[in-house]
Order: sequence, then structure tokens, then C-alpha cells
Amino acid sequence: MFLRLANQHQEFVKDLVMSLQALATVLERRGYEAACYTCGDRMNSANFMVSLAPNHLIRFLVSDYGITWTELRDDRELMKLEGAEAIAQLQELADLLKVKLQSDAHVLVG
Repeated sequence: MFLRLANQHQEFVKDLVMSLQALATVLERRGYEAACYTCGDRMNSANFMVSLAPNHLIRFLVSDYGITWTELRDDRELMKLEGAEAIAQLQELADLLKVKLQSDAHVLVG
């Protein structure tokens, strides 16, 4: 049972790393300063960062050891979340950016 859970966890981390890489790519194409760094080819950890505005940085770390969301403004930590709360905050960010990108597209078309 524990080996199965370990394998599921590794697959979860890998999926999360791939999603972070995709999110960083989309954000870069939309003009945000965003990056996702990984170590090696195993996809077992990532450091995702995006600058939402001047002096407003989001950092999301994922590894076998844990998941952390940190929000900084003017080099001061505003919020730090871990685990499921960090993932929920990341989803909220993705949803907000999706809405913004859709509204920007409507302005360009309309």
C-alpha cells in the first residue's frame, strides 16, 4: 500500500510541475515576467515565479518534501501557505488570470 501511495505522490508532483511549466509559458506570452525552474529531467521539483505587478511576486515551490505558496510585495512576505491551501491559492491565481485574459480578448475582438 505504501509503495502505491509513494508512486501516486510522485505522479502528482510530476503533473503539478508540468502544469506550472505550462502556466509560466502562457504568462510569459501574455507579457508577465514568469518562470518555472526544474532540476533535472525527473520532474520531481519546481520553482515557479511570476511578477504580477512591480514589486509584487508570487513564488510557488513543489517537491517531494512539500508544496509552498509565498506572496511578496516590496520584498516583504504577505502570505505563506502550504499543501492543499497553496494549491487552492494557485488555482485562484490561474482562474483570475484566465478571466483577465478572456476579458482582454473580448476588448481586442469587440
